[in-house]
Amino acid sequence: MVTKVISADHAVAWAVRLARAEVVPAFPITPQTLIMELISEFINDGEMDAELIPAESEHSVMSVAVGASAGGVRTFTASASQGLALMHEMLYAAPQNRLPVVMVNVNRSLGAAAGIWLEHNDSMPERESGWLQCYVEDNQESLDMVLQAYRIAEDIQVMLPTMVCLDGFVLSHTVERVEIPGQEDVDAFLPKFKPMNVLDTESPKVFNPIVPPDYVVEMRYQLDWAMDSAREVIEKVDKEFGARFGRSYGGLFERYRMEDAEYALITLGTATTTARAAVDELRAQGKKAGLIKLRFMRPFPEKELVEATEGLRALGVFDRSIAMNRYGPVFTEVRGALASTDLPLTDHIGGLGGRDLTLEDMRAIYSIIGRSAESRPERCVFWHSLRGEQR
Repeated sequence: MVTKVISADHAVAWAVRLARAEVVPAFPITPQTLIMELISEFINDGEMDAELIPAESEHSVMSVAVGASAGGVRTFTASASQGLALMHEMLYAAPQNRLPVVMVNVNRSLGAAAGIWLEHNDSMPERESGWLQCYVEDNQESLDMVLQAYRIAEDIQVMLPTMVCLDGFVLSHTVERVEIPGQEDVDAFLPKFKPMNVLDTESPKVFNPIVPPDYVVEMRYQLDWAMDSAREVIEKVDKEFGARFGRSYGGLFERYRMEDAEYALITLGTATTTARAAVDELRAQGKKAGLIKLRFMRPFPEKELVEATEGLRALGVFDRSIAMNRYGPVFTEVRGALASTDLPLTDHIGGLGGRDLTLEDMRAIYSIIGRSAESRPERCVFWHSLRGEQR
C-alpha cells in the first residue's frame, strides 16, 4: 500500500489500473478527462496492460464498451453531463445483454443553463436504464468503489453494468489523502473476469437481436430480478472489502448517529460531509439528529430504508437535482419507499449548478426537519440559498 495526495479523478485511474481493466474507450469531457489522461500515461509507460481506444463521440464510447465486454474482457469508461446524455441509446444495450461494464460519471450540470459545475441532473435520469448506480462521498471512496463495482457487476447473481457517480470539481479536481492498495491485495479481492457469454467465432451466439413480444416480458423480468439480487451482493462485497482493506461504507447506505435519532436527513455524495458536521453540532446541543448517506440509487434500498427510519419523528431528503415535478428525484424515490408509513417528509433542494452548499445551509435544513418533528410543515419542498421568495 502507498499513500498519495490526489484528486478523485486520479484515484479512479489508479483503481482502474489495479482492477486490470483491459479495454478503455474514451472521449474527453470536463470534469472527467483527468481520469483518461492518467490511464493513458499508465498504458504509455508500460504500467498498465490495456488498450485505450479514442472514439469520435460518447455514443461511440459506449458502443465500444459494449462490444469489448461482449468479447469477454474487463471494460472501463468514464463520462459526464452532455457526454452521458449522448450515450443514452447505448446505455440500454449493456444491461439487456448482461454486460458488467464499469463507468464513472463525474456529475455536472446538463442542458440549458448548463455549466461545468456540480449537479446530479445528468445521472439521475439514467437510473431507469438498468445500470446499478452508486454515489460516493470522497476521493478514497472513489477508488474503493470502482474496485467494489467490478466485484458486484461481475457477480453471477448480477452481471449488470455499474455507474459510479462522483461530484464534479468538488472531488474531481480537489486533492485529498488516498491510500492505494497493493496489486496483490487487489488481485486477491478481484479475480480475473469470467464472462457469462462471449462473442466467439468457434461458438457462435446472437447478441442483442430484435425480440418479438413472445419473450420481452421475460427478459425484462430477469433484468429486474438481477437488479434486486444486487442488494445482497452489494452488502457482501462491502463487508469483504472492509475486512481486507479496513474501509467499509455500509453497503446500500451508511447510518451516522442514527441509534437514537428522532429526526434525520438523507444525503448523497459530498453533501454528506457537510451534513455530518451539522449533526455533530446538533448532538453537542443535546438534539437527537441523525444522517443517512444514501449510496445506491439502483438498486434502491426500499425495504432497508423503512427499517432504518423506523422510530423517527421526521425525515428530510437532500436533492442536488430537480425532476421538474416540484420534487427532486431522490425525494420521489424515498417517498415511494416510505408510502406505507406516516413519517413527515420534506425535500431540500440545493447546490444546483455548483453553488456552494454551506454548513449554514445544512443548519437551515436540519432546523426545518426538527420543526417537522413537532408539527407538520407548511409545505414539503424547500429550496436553499435561493435568491428571491419561494412560492
